[in-house]
Amino acid sequence: MASVVFYFQVHQPFRLKHYSVFDDHPFYFDTPKNEAICQKVADKCYRPMNRVLLDLIRENKGNFRCAFSISGVALEQFENYTPDVLDQFKQLAETGCVEFLAETSHHSLSFLYSRREFEAQVNLHTARIETHFGQTPTVFRNTELIYSDELGHAVAQMTGPDGKPRFKGVCCEGWDRYLGYRKPSYIYTPPGAPKARDGKPLGLLLKNYRLSDDVAFRFSNRGWTEWPLSAEKFAGWINHINGDGYLVNLFMDYETFGEHQWADTGIFDFMRALPKAVFDISPGQNHFITPSMALDEFEPVGEYNVPEYLSWADTERDLSAWLGNAMQANALNELYRVEADIKAANANVELSPEQLANAGHLLEDWRKLTTSDHFYYMCTKYWADGDVHKYFSPYDSPYDAYINFMNVLDNVQARLATLQPDPLHTSTSA
Repeated sequence: MASVVFYFQVHQPFRLKHYSVFDDHPFYFDTPKNEAICQKVADKCYRPMNRVLLDLIRENKGNFRCAFSISGVALEQFENYTPDVLDQFKQLAETGCVEFLAETSHHSLSFLYSRREFEAQVNLHTARIETHFGQTPTVFRNTELIYSDELGHAVAQMTGPDGKPRFKGVCCEGWDRYLGYRKPSYIYTPPGAPKARDGKPLGLLLKNYRLSDDVAFRFSNRGWTEWPLSAEKFAGWINHINGDGYLVNLFMDYETFGEHQWADTGIFDFMRALPKAVFDISPGQNHFITPSMALDEFEPVGEYNVPEYLSWADTERDLSAWLGNAMQANALNELYRVEADIKAANANVELSPEQLANAGHLLEDWRKLTTSDHFYYMCTKYWADGDVHKYFSPYDSPYDAYINFMNVLDNVQARLATLQPDPLHTSTSA
């Protein structure tokens, strides 16, 4: 039996305006550009692909299932710019066949810099998922699938309002370096992890990066030996894991459909045909399940030891996409250096109502600056991954991204100074 777990990442950052050293205003985000991009991607991907998934669920009478992780900043943009897209996701939730995962609300690297902020963002995101979709997530997906044993232990110990463990599992990359001879078609657990939700060990769902990337990256590549990729051929590859595992975890950006792989590549037709091809190739054996269903159905077969941080970015699968140079390190360190003072201002009962409102706006602006994309734009990697970074960046160069970000952060610090008793106070802690 092959159980297919489709998980789609949906994310749009709040991109910054051009902000020079001469600017002195708290309006950092390029609303026209953010709205235009959100509308463009909605037209090319979100609207048509949501319709495809709704049709597949109805046609297969609930036997097709999938999962989403939608960042809080993407949800905010849907609320502001494309409310019909948000309504579509709500329709998907109402089918009972779609699961929504937890992540950091602002798609941040907060786990690496501030556990306090990490937990705050997970709580904010969970509340938003509950509000929009009526689900309380029990599976966690960290920003860009960043994972390590340390994160696994931390997630296992996170608790909900009832004081009980919040999560039963985590989605992460299934990378050969750490898997060795093993396969990503099983559930694993972090080494020595404490019991998580329902008294079971925290389960790890590992991305099958080969099959996932066949769709996400190679689908339209005419130089690929397997091009063109049909639903029947792909279903055969899925079915091939029978006897050597039971899970095919297909994790990818949702923008794969229509944005990265354009409609004229046949990507939507491929997706429409895939469930039937999976069912037909081995009748009664293969099916589609959600991450939480997989964790409930299957037991871990062993430990997946990830002592260093792993991600799904680039060929290295490490943190170098966001922390590979001095600019990125400096920007991140300076950003988190002001966290404690910004939060202290929000808790300062001596401030006037107007000042407290300003402190609240400052905190949200600061959180939007924690979004990982800002640091991805500063990446100076080339060769195999350079074109990918340039494709996603709105800047002419990584150095422009750094300068613009630091100009904004300087203004954040100036606003913070007006909320502190001693304007000469310098924050030294995070």
